[in-house]
This record gives sequence, structure tokens and C-alpha cells, in this order.
Amino acid sequence: MPAKTKAASPQDAIDPAKALVPVVHRTNAMHVKRDFWPKMRRVASRVPFAKQAIAAWYATQDPETPFRAKAMLLGALAYFVMPVDAIPDVFAVVGFSDDAAVLAAVLATFGASIKDRHYDRARQTLEKLRADPSAETEA
Repeated sequence: MPAKTKAASPQDAIDPAKALVPVVHRTNAMHVKRDFWPKMRRVASRVPFAKQAIAAWYATQDPETPFRAKAMLLGALAYFVMPVDAIPDVFAVVGFSDDAAVLAAVLATFGASIKDRHYDRARQTLEKLRADPSAETEA
């Protein structure tokens, strides 16, 4: 039986003191697993940080990525997929600015954990998504 996780707020997802807590880490991983690809399919052509977000996702799936980096990357991705955040994504142009800022801050700290292979795969995936948003991307 899977462990129960309590809901985390967007601030919990990216708070370094909380993102490393097992229940928050599991909650972030659950949100990202469930919501990342559906959201990315919808917004890939509109967000300038799509390649970085996809590369971060691939890094979280890599067993060589250190736990701390994985936890913080998952936190940033969870913030991106959560429907409620500081600036709702429904607002054109500025809606993703908080998501971009969160991802940029995490990449500034843990970006070395995202390897060239993650970026290469992200570029290929993004090309497929932009050509066909319904394309299978999770492999």
C-alpha cells in the first residue's frame, strides 16, 4: 500500500527546509509524476524555460542525481505544475514569471546536477512536443 502524503503548499514545495523532508519530497514527486507532462504538453510552446524544466525532469529520473538536487528540482517542478502559486498561470505573459524565477533559483544552486545528456534529451523531447503536443514524452 502506498504511503499517504499530506498536501503541500507551493511554498512548501520550494522551501529548502521542507523540500528535503520525506513527506514533502514524496508529495512533490507525486505532483510532478502526475501533472508535469500534461502541463508541459499544454504550455511547451509558450514558456521560454521549457527546455530547462524538461531537463530538470530528466535529472530527477536519473539515479546518478544526488538526493538534495533531486529533491529541490522536484520542488521547483512541483511549483510549476501546482495550479495555485504566487502568480496564476492563466495570466498571459506574467503568469509563468514566478515559475521561471523558482526554476532559475534552483538551477543556479543545483544546475550542475543537470548533465548534458539531460539537456540533449530535453531538446529532443521539446522538438517532438512542439511538432505534436500529444506525442509520447515520458520514455
